[in-house]
This record gives sequence, C-alpha cells and structure tokens, in this order.
Amino acid sequence: MITPFLRILLLLCMGLAFHPAMAQNQQQGGNLNSPRENVPKDPRSRAKIHTELGALYYQDKNIPVAMEELTIAIYIDPTYAPAYSMRALVHYFLKEPQHAEDNFQNALKYAPDDPEIANNYGWFLCQIGKQKEGMPQFERALKNRLYQTPDRAYLNAGQCAMSMGDYAVSEEYLTKAYRVTNGSPVAALRMAELYFKTGRFEQARTEISSVIRKVEPNAEVLWLAIRIERKLGDRDVEMRYTNQLRRSFPTSKEYEELLKGNYE
Repeated sequence: MITPFLRILLLLCMGLAFHPAMAQNQQQGGNLNSPRENVPKDPRSRAKIHTELGALYYQDKNIPVAMEELTIAIYIDPTYAPAYSMRALVHYFLKEPQHAEDNFQNALKYAPDDPEIANNYGWFLCQIGKQKEGMPQFERALKNRLYQTPDRAYLNAGQCAMSMGDYAVSEEYLTKAYRVTNGSPVAALRMAELYFKTGRFEQARTEISSVIRKVEPNAEVLWLAIRIERKLGDRDVEMRYTNQLRRSFPTSKEYEELLKGNYE
C-alpha cells in the first residue's frame, strides 16, 4: 500500500508537497517559487514522474488514481509511450480490451523499438486469445540487443505457445528463460507445467520440488504439485500438498478445482 509517507515523498520529488519552508518564506517575504525550483520544466520529465506514480498506484490496486496519473502524463506529453503502455495494462485490468489495444498501439507508434512495450503487448494479446498475433511481439522485444530483461519475453512466449498447445516452441522459449535466470522459481514452475502437460511427470516433480524448496508455495504451485503426485501415484505426498492447499488457500480457484476433481 502507498503510505502517506510515500505519497509525501513522491510529491516532494515533483515539488508539489507543502514544506515548512514555504510558510517561513511567506513570513519573511521570500520568493514563493523557491520550493518548486527543482520541479522538472520539460514535459517529458513531468510525464515520466506521473507515469511512475501511476504504476505505483496500479501495483497498489488503487486503479482510479492510477488512471488519473497516467491520463495526466499523456496530457502533459502526448508522445510519451510508457504512459500509454501502462494505461493499457490498467484498461486490461478493468476488462476493457479495446481501450487497452488502442493504448498499446499508441505506445508502439511513439516507441516502435521499445522491447518492454512489445513484450507487454504480446502478453496482452495472448491473454485475450490472440496468441498468434502475440508471439511476434516477443520476438520483436528479443531482437533488441539493449533489452535488459529478456527472461520476461522468453517466459511470456513460452506460456503463450503452451496455451496454444505448441509444446515444442514453448519448451524452446522456456529453456532459454531457465538458462538466463539460472533456474529461477518462475522459470522452474513453467517448466514443471510443461512437463506435466507433456506427460513427463518425473521431470515435472523435480522442477516443482525445486520451486517449493526455494519459495513459499502459492496456490498455483501446490495445485500443480498435487496433480503431479497424483499422476505418479504417491498418495501420501499428494495428501500433504492437498492439506497445505486447503489450510492456506481455502478460497482460491485452485482449491475449487480440487473440490470439483478437475485434476487435468
């Protein structure tokens, strides 16, 4: 949650927060504009600040304020691509795919070579069932040699291909993500999911076990572990994971699937 302290800190960064020096300045007849001397004057810098604020509020699930900040950013600088990209994600969260699509298109118009925007757009397309359109966006991101987080595009491309049932392509991307991240929990989870879908249950168990050793398992991890152990026939381990899912995540969609018996 964005605390009052953090809000004040962010406002101070923009030169908008009240400061005792302002009152002192007024009393002494000083320059009222001095507290704002460090406020960025160029539209691009101001738009960047509002975009970063919007992203923080989005992460905090304060969607109305996030949208307000991003709209202000675009008003200040109508060509600032990251603001459009971030606003597209907010529209997707609000289940407004057409508005999200429009914002992504604007983002790419103003920054056609931005790998992070291409990656986000590809992810969005895959989420709305346009996997074939989304896959080239990941390649677009990965072609940029300055892309600092290619593992994101590899992971998203792997998941996108998996959702299409193209397991060979999925494995190619996920293997690259696994290597780049040295077997991070996220990459290991996706590999475990792929192995499960392709009937390689022992390998799936190895990967999901490594995830559980490294991080506190969430409902998704436990549900996959349950299904893997069920396929391998280890009822004791399956029951242990089942009890953990029931205790820790009784309202999750994964626990609902367990109750329905939808193990596939």
